[in-house]
Amino acid sequence: MSTLPKPDIRPANPYFSSGPCAKRPGWTPEALKDAALGRSHRAKIGKEKLGRAIELTRGVLQVPSDYRIGIVPASDTGAVEMALWSLLGERGVDMVAWESFGAGWVTDVLKQLKLADARRIEADYGQLPDLAQIDFDRDVVFTWNGTTSGVRVPNGDFIPADRKGLTICDATSAAFAQRLDFSKLDVVTFSWQKVLGGEAAHGILILSPRAVERLENYTPPWPLPKIFRLTKGGKLIEGIFKGETINSPSMLCVEDYLDALSWAQSVGGLEGLIARADANFAVIDRFVERSDWLAHLAQDPATRSNTSVCLSIVDETVARLDSDAKAAFAKGMVSRLDKEGVAYDIGHYRDAPPGLRIWAGATVETSDLEALMPWLDWAFQEQKAALESA
Repeated sequence: MSTLPKPDIRPANPYFSSGPCAKRPGWTPEALKDAALGRSHRAKIGKEKLGRAIELTRGVLQVPSDYRIGIVPASDTGAVEMALWSLLGERGVDMVAWESFGAGWVTDVLKQLKLADARRIEADYGQLPDLAQIDFDRDVVFTWNGTTSGVRVPNGDFIPADRKGLTICDATSAAFAQRLDFSKLDVVTFSWQKVLGGEAAHGILILSPRAVERLENYTPPWPLPKIFRLTKGGKLIEGIFKGETINSPSMLCVEDYLDALSWAQSVGGLEGLIARADANFAVIDRFVERSDWLAHLAQDPATRSNTSVCLSIVDETVARLDSDAKAAFAKGMVSRLDKEGVAYDIGHYRDAPPGLRIWAGATVETSDLEALMPWLDWAFQEQKAALESA
């Protein structure tokens, strides 16, 4: 088959990784010049910067004033694990999963915490589970946006206001790009490295008053490592939610997060960030609509992510290949784009179906995605020609 010529226009910024994600537009190391390096995070300057990070998070993300926000170690994973180990066990739990990270929380609860009364409510990649199966008299653990499947819940309407259990939501690839209904969420977690393009290793843990009440009135039957402990003497450790972190944070990363939050304010806050992500998704969506070889992995348009956009190669020749060959085809495309310097890190997640995963969050410029789309056609044609000549 004939191949396409290389497109004339290249993305100015080829960073489309789904985490760590692209830095905000215009970022340079100069943004970190005021970092409190060589200073204790417990010194006045350190506490002020950590406290400011919490308050800016509250403002930009529109977190209710009676919810606690804490900076915790080990990225989103650390925040989720703190919630699972500290809160679960008081009642039964429904574990809801439709992609790799959600499945990981299921494994933790069933095989590590070994909760006897835990139900699995799952779906294959590309679909949401039947949310009507969830019993909100029980605790519920779910991801708002499936980073490895590109499938998200469209809203929080499926969660009742009068629930008896707690809702624990991993929102790491949704926060700052999708509107989270905090009235329906008791625990929300995310990392700095996703929509705002911050540096990795730090997480955010947000607790509702109901979650705080559980923490102060329920003691898990298992020992908790120091790094997970949110209470002392039956009372919440309030300092964690004022910037007095459990362990030493990187003040360089804190400065970078502050810079990202300031940029978020400059583009219109939450509404501006959502609009940027929606515009980016629209570029990819229009391309997929016109394509005869590419499709969304998320089958229902209402559940398609505007950040971690996952795509399947549906060309008939490729569709006939076995799973390993399909994965090799996708990886070949990704390698070609990487070598051309037009797109980095857009391969499917290792546990996901073979295909592409393109980050469309707010720190990505719409013009860069517009420039990338013709290159996808080029890489596909090049890879298919190589397949047919082999």
